[in-house]
Amino acid sequence: MKLSDFDYNFPKSLVAKYPVENRDEARLLVIDRATGDVEHRTFSDIHEYFKKGDSLVLNDTKVFPARLIGRKEKTNAKIEVFLLRELSKEERLWDVIVDPARKVRIGNKIYFSDKLMCEVIDNTTSRGRTVRFNYSGDFFKLIDNVGQTPLPPYIKRDPEESDKDNYQTVYAREIGAVAAPTAGLHFTKKLLGRMKKKGVSVTSVLLHIGHGTFRPVEVEDLTKHKMDSEYYEIPPEACVAVNKTKDAKKNVFVCGTSTVRALESSVTTMRQLAPTRGWTDKFIYPPYDFKITDKLITNFHQPKSTLLMLVAAFSDYDLMMKAYKKAVKEKYRLFSYGDAMIIL
Repeated sequence: MKLSDFDYNFPKSLVAKYPVENRDEARLLVIDRATGDVEHRTFSDIHEYFKKGDSLVLNDTKVFPARLIGRKEKTNAKIEVFLLRELSKEERLWDVIVDPARKVRIGNKIYFSDKLMCEVIDNTTSRGRTVRFNYSGDFFKLIDNVGQTPLPPYIKRDPEESDKDNYQTVYAREIGAVAAPTAGLHFTKKLLGRMKKKGVSVTSVLLHIGHGTFRPVEVEDLTKHKMDSEYYEIPPEACVAVNKTKDAKKNVFVCGTSTVRALESSVTTMRQLAPTRGWTDKFIYPPYDFKITDKLITNFHQPKSTLLMLVAAFSDYDLMMKAYKKAVKEKYRLFSYGDAMIIL
């Protein structure tokens, strides 16, 4: 398939700038792959599609306030530094994106507060830099005070205090993501408790979503696209839960494309899940044989995105594009703060 196959039209007014007031009151588009039927529900109804013995797999990565606004030494020019990944904890080195890039050169120092500054030590891309931070204490506590929530570029507004909670799942555990696993934003603790009470095994894996999730695909031939690497971990307890579900011929429901990529990166030749940690650049697009994922919970994704390609590989391309047209017609709210779908 080609990049242009994954384009679709939508009015910009459907891009959700804020989430619904209560997480589980988002709309839920239900797609049945066997029949092609589409149903309109509310996310709080999602438990009805689970049965005792099924598993729900979540990504418990935690978003940190990766957008830092600082001032350049001497000129006092305003510089945005977007944290991408920590290169060395001991040397306090980070990969970052800077804006405006033309003003940021090797040797420049950027001050964010009286307790936090960085020095540019290398150029990596036109906007990319390697910086060394200077601080005392806990780095993530410091940026909690000065950093902003890294909202996706298509949300055309400045981050607000409420985004620190809204752009975070209720089960987020380990700091490391610069983008939220947005399908999981709809779950409440009460809803997860209801699933467990029903006999559903709720387990978590980890994949720290990077800025590359928003990077556009620039080649028409999808086989030539290279995904950015992202760190992931599959703990032993997740393997036990998932493999037990598979052995019992029950369904593994996977929440989010990042969770799918982590799981599908850790499959043995026996189609079992194995404890793993490392980096994955797995790119899933049609056709693809899913080994772990039986049902998928996801949000609506941007045209021509790798996320949409993964969902189309899971659901069937024609069915997915038809579902997206229906969602636009029915005015579903799109993207990170938007509504959800479940593919059965």
